[in-house]
Amino acid sequence: MPNLPLTLACWDYDRTRPLADGLVKAAGIDLDVKILRPRQMFPRMLEDREFHASELSLASLTSLIGRDECPFVALPVAVSKFFRHSCIYVRKGAGIKSPQDLKGKRVGTTQYSSTAVVYIKGMLKDDYGVEAHDMHWFIGGLTAPTERPLIPLDLPPELKIDFLPDGQTLEAMFLRGELDALTSIYLPKIFIDGHPSIERLFPNYKEVEKDYYRRTGIFPIMHTVAMRQDVFDAHPWAATSLYRAFCEARDHATEGLFDTDALRLALPWLIDHVEEAWSVFGKDYWAYGMAANRPALEAVGRYVHEQYLSPRVVRAEEIFRPGVE
Repeated sequence: MPNLPLTLACWDYDRTRPLADGLVKAAGIDLDVKILRPRQMFPRMLEDREFHASELSLASLTSLIGRDECPFVALPVAVSKFFRHSCIYVRKGAGIKSPQDLKGKRVGTTQYSSTAVVYIKGMLKDDYGVEAHDMHWFIGGLTAPTERPLIPLDLPPELKIDFLPDGQTLEAMFLRGELDALTSIYLPKIFIDGHPSIERLFPNYKEVEKDYYRRTGIFPIMHTVAMRQDVFDAHPWAATSLYRAFCEARDHATEGLFDTDALRLALPWLIDHVEEAWSVFGKDYWAYGMAANRPALEAVGRYVHEQYLSPRVVRAEEIFRPGVE
């Protein structure tokens, strides 16, 4: 019986590269891997269902599940995880010394419903009592025109949101004093350039993030992998095969970190970072599956409801469906 041909879109992470270069193969599947950046593949999968499976925004997927409009089945894979305390920037002189000072402030972001911003808003509410409606949101591009929302938004009128007009950018508004803060998944150019008006809300973000993880168990998942529902219905075994291949590819990446003395000589800082990760998360610091990721899944399932992206709370079992592992 011939293998099942499937297209998979994902970015070129160390933990996905063994799938792209053929070192790891999914049993019974001929996998055609399309290497694309998230901002390229997400709209193509969400709007056109272009691929059989694709890396996908966790918040978008969870919101669609809560709306009963999800045409995908998520594999229990977390190809991208990232703490986001470092992604909140404030303008010096805006009177923001603590997270609570964000109340009543003008906050810019590129996507109100992006997974990173969903986790940021959820963390601010849970830990500091700052809710989304406490701030005035401005949605646009950092240095270029804004991108359209990944999924349609139906937000209540009490949520203060302005979408930037053509020709306007968040960084320009920030420099003119028209914004008090930015939440950004990318390093703002004015921050990279060392502009004196911008600083992080949490300058000691690494220690804050470690404390956050120890208290909550949440290692925020940004992107999972989703298979089209029609593909899953026709070939349910393929989801398990693909999941196991992702696990094997991740293991190749992590086990290879200590394979050679040459790596130790070339990148000694990498060894330090891995050992630091072990001290916080344990040896299985990039875990897939339901059990290890339940706190993050439960959080995002609640956040999408609290932030008006879903009419209900989404259970963890609805996101990572039991039986795929």
